[in-house]
Amino acid sequence: MIKRYKALALQIECAAINSCKDKESSHALMQKTLNIVLAQTSGSKKFIGPDLKLVVLPEYFLTSFPFGESIEEWHNKACITTDHALFAQMKEFCKKESIFLSGNFYELDENFPDLYFQSSFIIDDEGKLILKYRRLNSMFAPTPHDVLDKYLEIYGEESLFPVADTKLGKLACIASEEILYPEIARCLMMRGAEIFLHSSSEAGSPNLTHKDIAKRARSIENMAYTVSANSAGISGIDFPFASTDGLSKIVHFEGNVLSEAGTGDSMVANSYIDINALRDYRSKISMQNYIARQRFELYAPSYTKRSHYPSNSFEGEKPTKDLFIKTQLNVINKLYN
Repeated sequence: MIKRYKALALQIECAAINSCKDKESSHALMQKTLNIVLAQTSGSKKFIGPDLKLVVLPEYFLTSFPFGESIEEWHNKACITTDHALFAQMKEFCKKESIFLSGNFYELDENFPDLYFQSSFIIDDEGKLILKYRRLNSMFAPTPHDVLDKYLEIYGEESLFPVADTKLGKLACIASEEILYPEIARCLMMRGAEIFLHSSSEAGSPNLTHKDIAKRARSIENMAYTVSANSAGISGIDFPFASTDGLSKIVHFEGNVLSEAGTGDSMVANSYIDINALRDYRSKISMQNYIARQRFELYAPSYTKRSHYPSNSFEGEKPTKDLFIKTQLNVINKLYN
Protein backbone atom coordinates (compact mmCIF):
# COMPACT_ATOMS: atom_id res chain seq x y z
CA MET A 1 0.00 0.00 0.00
CA ILE A 2 1.30 3.44 -0.96
CA LYS A 3 -0.07 5.48 1.90
CA ARG A 4 0.79 8.95 0.57
CA TYR A 5 1.41 9.92 -3.04
CA LYS A 6 0.66 12.64 -5.56
CA ALA A 7 -2.24 12.72 -8.01
CA LEU A 8 -2.53 14.97 -11.07
CA ALA A 9 -5.60 16.21 -12.88
CA LEU A 10 -3.92 16.91 -16.22
CA GLN A 11 -5.62 19.78 -18.04
CA ILE A 12 -4.88 19.45 -21.74
CA GLU A 13 -6.36 20.59 -25.04
CA CYS A 14 -8.80 18.26 -26.76
CA ALA A 15 -8.42 17.95 -30.54
CA ALA A 16 -11.84 17.24 -32.09
CA ILE A 17 -12.08 14.58 -34.78
CA ASN A 18 -15.47 15.83 -36.04
CA SER A 19 -14.11 17.28 -39.27
CA CYS A 20 -12.31 14.04 -40.19
CA LYS A 21 -13.89 12.47 -43.25
CA ASP A 22 -13.25 8.81 -42.48
CA LYS A 23 -12.08 6.32 -39.87
CA GLU A 24 -8.46 6.39 -41.07
CA SER A 25 -8.08 10.16 -40.69
CA SER A 26 -9.89 10.27 -37.35
CA HIS A 27 -7.76 7.48 -35.90
CA ALA A 28 -4.61 9.19 -37.17
CA LEU A 29 -5.63 12.33 -35.28
CA MET A 30 -6.42 10.28 -32.18
CA GLN A 31 -2.92 8.80 -32.39
CA LYS A 32 -1.37 12.26 -32.68
CA THR A 33 -3.39 13.43 -29.68
CA LEU A 34 -2.35 10.45 -27.56
CA ASN A 35 1.32 11.06 -28.34
CA ILE A 36 0.97 14.63 -27.09
CA VAL A 37 -0.98 13.58 -23.98
CA LEU A 38 1.58 10.96 -22.98
CA ALA A 39 4.48 13.33 -23.60
CA GLN A 40 2.80 15.95 -21.40
CA THR A 41 2.17 13.32 -18.73
CA SER A 42 5.79 12.22 -18.79
CA GLY A 43 6.99 15.82 -18.62
CA SER A 44 4.65 16.51 -15.71
CA LYS A 45 6.07 13.58 -13.77
CA LYS A 46 9.61 14.82 -14.35
CA PHE A 47 8.62 18.19 -12.87
CA ILE A 48 6.35 17.00 -10.05
CA GLY A 49 8.62 14.12 -9.07
CA PRO A 50 8.52 10.39 -8.40
CA ASP A 51 5.70 10.73 -5.87
CA LEU A 52 3.31 11.21 -8.83
CA LYS A 53 1.45 7.91 -9.04
CA LEU A 54 -2.01 8.78 -10.40
CA VAL A 55 -2.95 10.85 -13.46
CA VAL A 56 -6.50 11.66 -14.58
CA LEU A 57 -7.16 12.89 -18.14
CA PRO A 58 -10.12 14.97 -19.37
CA GLU A 59 -13.33 13.54 -20.78
CA TYR A 60 -13.16 12.11 -24.35
CA PHE A 61 -9.60 13.42 -24.58
CA LEU A 62 -8.98 11.49 -27.81
CA THR A 63 -11.97 12.65 -29.84
CA SER A 64 -14.10 15.47 -28.42
CA PHE A 65 -17.85 14.80 -28.59
CA PRO A 66 -20.49 14.14 -31.29
CA PHE A 67 -21.55 17.50 -32.69
CA GLY A 68 -24.33 16.64 -35.11
CA GLU A 69 -23.11 13.14 -36.00
CA SER A 70 -25.61 10.32 -35.78
CA ILE A 71 -24.95 7.33 -33.53
CA GLU A 72 -23.94 5.34 -36.60
CA GLU A 73 -21.54 8.05 -37.84
CA TRP A 74 -19.87 8.44 -34.45
CA HIS A 75 -19.73 4.67 -34.04
CA ASN A 76 -17.72 4.37 -37.26
CA LYS A 77 -15.44 7.35 -36.74
CA ALA A 78 -14.69 7.80 -33.06
CA CYS A 79 -15.19 4.53 -31.22
CA ILE A 80 -12.63 1.85 -30.34
CA THR A 81 -12.28 -1.20 -28.14
CA THR A 82 -9.82 -1.70 -25.30
CA ASP A 83 -7.90 -4.04 -27.62
CA HIS A 84 -7.01 -1.10 -29.88
CA ALA A 85 -3.36 -0.13 -30.38
CA LEU A 86 -4.00 3.15 -28.54
CA PHE A 87 -4.74 1.19 -25.38
CA ALA A 88 -1.66 -0.97 -25.87
CA GLN A 89 0.39 2.22 -26.05
CA MET A 90 -1.17 3.58 -22.84
CA LYS A 91 -0.52 0.30 -21.04
CA GLU A 92 3.16 0.29 -22.01
CA PHE A 93 3.43 3.93 -20.96
CA CYS A 94 1.99 3.21 -17.51
CA LYS A 95 4.54 0.44 -16.96
CA LYS A 96 7.39 2.65 -18.14
CA GLU A 97 6.39 5.65 -16.03
CA SER A 98 5.09 3.60 -13.06
CA ILE A 99 1.78 5.45 -12.90
CA PHE A 100 -1.93 4.74 -12.81
CA LEU A 101 -3.76 6.44 -15.69
CA SER A 102 -7.47 7.23 -15.94
CA GLY A 103 -9.38 8.71 -18.86
CA ASN A 104 -12.56 8.53 -20.90
CA PHE A 105 -13.32 7.36 -24.45
CA TYR A 106 -16.09 6.09 -26.75
CA GLU A 107 -16.18 2.30 -26.68
CA LEU A 108 -17.44 -0.43 -29.00
CA ASP A 109 -19.02 -3.59 -27.56
CA GLU A 110 -19.55 -6.74 -29.62
CA ASN A 111 -22.66 -7.54 -27.57
CA PHE A 112 -24.26 -4.27 -28.71
CA PRO A 113 -22.91 -3.92 -32.26
CA ASP A 114 -25.15 -1.00 -33.26
CA LEU A 115 -24.33 1.10 -30.21
CA TYR A 116 -21.36 2.60 -28.42
CA PHE A 117 -20.83 3.51 -24.78
CA GLN A 118 -18.94 6.39 -23.21
CA SER A 119 -16.49 4.64 -20.92
CA SER A 120 -14.02 5.66 -18.26
CA PHE A 121 -11.00 3.46 -17.53
CA ILE A 122 -8.11 2.93 -15.15
CA ILE A 123 -4.80 1.36 -16.19
CA ASP A 124 -2.45 0.46 -13.33
CA ASP A 125 1.31 0.81 -13.09
CA GLU A 126 1.80 -2.75 -14.35
CA GLY A 127 -0.01 -1.92 -17.57
CA LYS A 128 -3.23 -3.75 -16.70
CA LEU A 129 -6.70 -2.42 -17.43
CA ILE A 130 -8.16 -2.77 -13.92
CA LEU A 131 -11.44 -0.87 -14.23
CA LYS A 132 -13.92 0.17 -16.89
CA TYR A 133 -16.99 2.23 -16.06
CA ARG A 134 -19.69 3.01 -18.61
CA ARG A 135 -21.54 6.28 -18.23
CA LEU A 136 -25.13 5.74 -17.07
CA ASN A 137 -26.63 9.21 -17.63
CA SER A 138 -26.31 10.96 -20.98
CA MET A 139 -28.35 13.41 -23.02
CA PHE A 140 -27.84 12.04 -26.54
CA ALA A 141 -25.54 9.01 -26.20
CA PRO A 142 -26.41 5.35 -25.51
CA THR A 143 -25.96 4.06 -21.97
CA PRO A 144 -26.33 0.66 -20.28
CA HIS A 145 -29.58 1.96 -18.80
CA ASP A 146 -31.09 2.25 -22.29
CA VAL A 147 -30.62 -1.51 -22.79
CA LEU A 148 -30.64 -2.43 -19.11
CA ASP A 149 -32.22 -5.89 -19.08
CA LYS A 150 -29.90 -7.26 -21.76
CA TYR A 151 -26.91 -5.46 -20.26
CA LEU A 152 -27.48 -6.97 -16.80
CA GLU A 153 -28.02 -10.39 -18.32
CA ILE A 154 -24.58 -10.18 -19.94
CA TYR A 155 -22.51 -8.26 -17.39
CA GLY A 156 -24.38 -8.43 -14.07
CA GLU A 157 -25.43 -5.74 -11.63
CA GLU A 158 -21.98 -5.10 -10.16
CA SER A 159 -20.69 -4.03 -13.58
CA LEU A 160 -22.66 -0.81 -13.28
CA PHE A 161 -20.65 0.60 -10.35
CA PRO A 162 -17.12 -0.86 -10.43
CA VAL A 163 -14.52 -0.04 -7.76
CA ALA A 164 -10.87 -1.12 -7.99
CA ASP A 165 -9.06 -2.01 -4.76
CA THR A 166 -5.46 -0.97 -5.45
CA LYS A 167 -2.25 -0.01 -3.69
CA LEU A 168 -3.33 3.63 -4.18
CA GLY A 169 -6.63 3.03 -2.40
CA LYS A 170 -10.08 2.14 -3.69
CA LEU A 171 -10.55 3.93 -7.01
CA ALA A 172 -13.75 4.64 -8.94
CA CYS A 173 -14.59 6.68 -12.04
CA ILE A 174 -17.30 9.31 -12.49
CA ALA A 175 -17.92 10.58 -16.03
CA SER A 176 -18.37 14.29 -16.66
CA GLU A 177 -21.85 15.59 -15.76
CA GLU A 178 -22.53 12.50 -13.66
CA ILE A 179 -20.85 14.42 -10.83
CA LEU A 180 -24.24 16.20 -10.70
CA TYR A 181 -26.04 12.92 -9.94
CA PRO A 182 -25.39 12.15 -6.24
CA GLU A 183 -26.59 8.58 -6.64
CA ILE A 184 -23.62 7.69 -8.86
CA ALA A 185 -21.02 8.69 -6.28
CA ARG A 186 -23.11 7.23 -3.47
CA CYS A 187 -23.37 3.81 -5.15
CA LEU A 188 -19.60 3.85 -5.66
CA MET A 189 -19.01 4.81 -2.03
CA MET A 190 -21.29 1.94 -0.95
CA ARG A 191 -18.82 -0.35 -2.70
CA GLY A 192 -15.86 1.18 -0.88
CA ALA A 193 -14.70 3.98 -3.20
CA GLU A 194 -12.20 6.37 -1.59
CA ILE A 195 -11.07 8.40 -4.62
CA PHE A 196 -13.35 9.58 -7.42
CA LEU A 197 -11.54 9.97 -10.75
CA HIS A 198 -13.58 12.55 -12.65
CA SER A 199 -12.83 12.96 -16.36
CA SER A 200 -14.73 16.07 -17.38
CA SER A 201 -15.26 18.55 -20.18
CA GLU A 202 -17.10 21.43 -18.62
CA ALA A 203 -17.78 25.12 -18.92
CA GLY A 204 -15.15 27.21 -17.18
CA SER A 205 -16.21 30.35 -15.31
CA PRO A 206 -14.92 32.69 -12.60
CA ASN A 207 -18.25 32.03 -10.88
CA LEU A 208 -19.04 28.77 -9.16
CA THR A 209 -20.50 26.39 -11.72
CA HIS A 210 -22.91 23.54 -11.04
CA LYS A 211 -20.22 20.93 -11.62
CA ASP A 212 -17.67 22.76 -9.50
CA ILE A 213 -20.08 22.88 -6.57
CA ALA A 214 -20.89 19.21 -7.11
CA LYS A 215 -17.22 18.18 -6.90
CA ARG A 216 -17.01 19.59 -3.41
CA ALA A 217 -20.39 18.17 -2.42
CA ARG A 218 -19.61 14.64 -3.60
CA SER A 219 -16.32 14.71 -1.67
CA ILE A 220 -17.98 15.96 1.52
CA GLU A 221 -20.99 13.68 1.57
CA ASN A 222 -18.99 10.56 0.62
CA MET A 223 -15.84 11.44 2.58
CA ALA A 224 -13.74 10.84 -0.53
CA TYR A 225 -11.09 12.59 -2.60
CA THR A 226 -12.10 13.85 -6.04
CA VAL A 227 -9.51 14.22 -8.81
CA SER A 228 -11.24 16.18 -11.58
CA ALA A 229 -9.57 16.85 -14.95
CA ASN A 230 -11.14 19.29 -17.43
CA SER A 231 -10.06 19.95 -21.00
CA ALA A 232 -7.96 23.03 -21.82
CA GLY A 233 -10.31 24.00 -24.61
CA ILE A 234 -11.55 22.04 -27.63
CA SER A 235 -10.00 22.73 -31.04
CA GLY A 236 -11.10 21.73 -34.52
CA ILE A 237 -14.83 22.16 -34.01
CA ASP A 238 -17.34 24.99 -34.60
CA PHE A 239 -17.48 25.71 -30.90
CA PRO A 240 -15.83 28.58 -28.94
CA PHE A 241 -12.43 27.10 -28.13
CA ALA A 242 -11.99 28.14 -24.49
CA SER A 243 -15.55 27.42 -23.34
CA THR A 244 -14.43 24.19 -21.68
CA ASP A 245 -11.25 25.34 -19.99
CA GLY A 246 -10.02 25.59 -16.41
CA LEU A 247 -11.41 24.23 -13.13
CA SER A 248 -9.29 21.05 -13.04
CA LYS A 249 -8.74 20.39 -9.36
CA ILE A 250 -8.17 17.97 -6.52
CA VAL A 251 -10.71 18.09 -3.70
CA HIS A 252 -9.98 16.85 -0.19
CA PHE A 253 -12.41 14.49 1.53
CA GLU A 254 -13.61 17.40 3.71
CA GLY A 255 -14.41 19.46 0.60
CA ASN A 256 -11.37 21.73 0.56
CA VAL A 257 -9.74 22.39 -2.82
CA LEU A 258 -6.13 21.22 -2.50
CA SER A 259 -4.97 22.46 -5.90
CA GLU A 260 -6.57 23.96 -9.01
CA ALA A 261 -5.41 24.78 -12.54
CA GLY A 262 -6.04 28.11 -14.22
CA THR A 263 -6.70 28.09 -17.95
CA GLY A 264 -4.77 26.39 -20.74
CA ASP A 265 -2.67 23.24 -20.72
CA SER A 266 -1.63 22.78 -17.10
CA MET A 267 -0.19 20.35 -14.55
CA VAL A 268 -0.91 22.74 -11.66
CA ALA A 269 -3.81 20.64 -10.34
CA ASN A 270 -1.63 18.17 -8.45
CA SER A 271 -1.59 17.36 -4.77
CA TYR A 272 -0.89 14.66 -2.22
CA ILE A 273 -3.44 11.94 -1.54
CA ASP A 274 -3.22 10.56 2.01
CA ILE A 275 -5.16 7.30 2.21
CA ASN A 276 -4.27 6.73 5.87
CA ALA A 277 -5.72 10.12 6.82
CA LEU A 278 -8.91 9.40 4.87
CA ARG A 279 -9.37 5.99 6.48
CA ASP A 280 -8.69 7.43 9.92
CA TYR A 281 -11.29 10.16 9.27
CA ARG A 282 -13.86 7.57 8.19
CA SER A 283 -13.21 5.47 11.31
CA LYS A 284 -14.12 8.18 13.86
CA ILE A 285 -17.45 8.55 15.68
CA SER A 286 -18.42 12.05 14.58
CA MET A 287 -21.21 14.32 13.35
CA GLN A 288 -19.14 14.55 10.15
CA ASN A 289 -19.04 10.78 9.58
CA TYR A 290 -21.74 10.92 6.92
CA ILE A 291 -21.01 7.37 5.77
CA ALA A 292 -21.53 5.74 9.17
CA ARG A 293 -24.73 7.73 9.71
CA GLN A 294 -26.43 6.76 6.42
CA ARG A 295 -29.88 5.09 6.69
CA PHE A 296 -30.36 3.63 3.23
CA GLU A 297 -33.49 1.66 4.12
CA LEU A 298 -35.38 4.96 4.39
CA TYR A 299 -34.69 5.88 0.78
CA ALA A 300 -34.84 2.51 -0.97
CA PRO A 301 -38.68 2.31 -1.25
CA SER A 302 -38.86 5.74 -2.94
CA TYR A 303 -36.41 4.63 -5.62
CA THR A 304 -38.06 1.23 -6.03
CA LYS A 305 -41.62 2.54 -6.41
CA ARG A 306 -40.93 5.50 -8.69
CA SER A 307 -39.53 5.78 -12.20
CA HIS A 308 -38.62 8.96 -14.08
CA TYR A 309 -36.40 8.27 -17.08
CA PRO A 310 -37.31 4.70 -18.12
CA SER A 311 -34.85 1.85 -18.53
CA ASN A 312 -34.74 -0.16 -21.77
CA SER A 313 -35.78 2.93 -23.75
CA PHE A 314 -34.22 1.48 -26.94
CA GLU A 315 -36.47 -1.59 -26.87
CA GLY A 316 -38.13 -1.80 -30.27
CA GLU A 317 -36.78 1.63 -31.23
CA LYS A 318 -33.88 2.82 -33.37
CA PRO A 319 -31.69 5.02 -31.15
CA THR A 320 -31.67 8.53 -32.60
CA LYS A 321 -31.52 12.06 -31.23
CA ASP A 322 -35.27 12.32 -31.76
CA LEU A 323 -35.81 9.27 -29.53
CA PHE A 324 -33.77 10.85 -26.69
CA ILE A 325 -35.83 14.04 -26.98
CA LYS A 326 -39.12 12.15 -27.11
CA THR A 327 -38.21 10.06 -24.05
CA GLN A 328 -37.28 13.12 -22.00
CA LEU A 329 -40.47 14.93 -23.03
CA ASN A 330 -42.51 11.93 -21.92
CA VAL A 331 -40.82 12.07 -18.51
CA ILE A 332 -41.50 15.81 -18.17
CA ASN A 333 -45.14 15.36 -19.15
CA LYS A 334 -45.56 12.56 -16.64
CA LEU A 335 -44.08 14.69 -13.87
CA TYR A 336 -46.16 17.80 -14.47
CA ASN A 337 -49.43 16.55 -15.97
